[in-house]
Amino acid sequence: MSGPAAGGPVSAPVPVTIVTGFLGSGKTTLLRGLVERRQTRRLALLINEFGEVSIDGLLLREGAHGHEVQIHDFPHGLIAYGGDERFVPTMLAIAARRAQVDHVLIETSGLALPTAVMELLQSPPLAAHFILDATLVVVDAPLLLSGQFTSDVADGANAAPGQMVAASVASLFEQQLEYADVVVLNKIDELDEDALLLAEQRVRSRAPNVRFLELAYGAQLDIRLALGLRLHQPAAGAPDHGAAHTYTPLAAMPGTGMPAPVRQGPFNGHAHSGLSAHNHGLATHRHFHEQDPGWLSFVLRCPSPQDPALLKAALLDAARLEPVLRCKGFIRIDEGGNTMLVQAVRTRVALSGDSRRQAMVSELVFIGYHVSRSRVAALVSAMTGTAWK
Repeated sequence: MSGPAAGGPVSAPVPVTIVTGFLGSGKTTLLRGLVERRQTRRLALLINEFGEVSIDGLLLREGAHGHEVQIHDFPHGLIAYGGDERFVPTMLAIAARRAQVDHVLIETSGLALPTAVMELLQSPPLAAHFILDATLVVVDAPLLLSGQFTSDVADGANAAPGQMVAASVASLFEQQLEYADVVVLNKIDELDEDALLLAEQRVRSRAPNVRFLELAYGAQLDIRLALGLRLHQPAAGAPDHGAAHTYTPLAAMPGTGMPAPVRQGPFNGHAHSGLSAHNHGLATHRHFHEQDPGWLSFVLRCPSPQDPALLKAALLDAARLEPVLRCKGFIRIDEGGNTMLVQAVRTRVALSGDSRRQAMVSELVFIGYHVSRSRVAALVSAMTGTAWK
């Protein structure tokens, strides 16, 4: 018989970090850096993508070596939401390997709220085995500064298509920030100090209860600022009420409403343990996707080798003409099956030649709001001179 004997010692719950953020914020790149700098930590990663192909899982596997990093892919939809029947069994399987796992990292889809995971972590099957360490929200700072996460639409029924996209994006972004313990400003390498200060002020104005703001230069974050924060453990000396972990209300941070400091150095190595925890409104996650089914994902494939310049131009036009907010995947560039990685956020398209993947078919995932698969396929096919289906 496995497991502790009756009355015997019970293992401490496994800490869980949720990494969330809107489409294209750089969650996977940030996670890959954390995996590479994990030191001796043994990690289990659950990777969720809003689509049928797990591009992020492939990228993370390229940076994970040995048996100390376990990766579980959750394609199709939203992890831990109502239709997900895999989350609890996967977490219980991890709990059964408690001696080989030091920390669980869960990357949600860019269209998800972390509350779905948080609710199930507190459910009877999981509460004795896991405890929330922290929720990190990764923010694309240049998009935040460009106003891409704001909307002035008051009446959605009379909104133009472009306004509907902006309103849905802004609503989801606001909710993701609301449930953050830590906000990570990403893609900041080209920003000066004034721009960083403005980005931090915009985050604080929308989410004054965020505990910490961190800066990720080169999409890199110190492992000590991401794992082991202990933000949801009981304060030292507080009574132990058993395995159920309730995230109680968070008091306002000192200085809430004041401009955020540009230099975050004084906050590095925060004394994280013993702080009060959030009340995250755990029913909220049910409403987003049920009430806004306009978010769509589809995959286009092509067996012909691609000209990277033509493909990049096609993706730029697709983002200008259709509400495509995210595109990612691999394209075959020669007869030998060598590939390039494609990462696009709106009209920012990057092709990287450092992919080690071999493939005889190009495969791109598109995510957008009321986006037309047929129109995107026709446009990309026409501009590249190859058949995308």
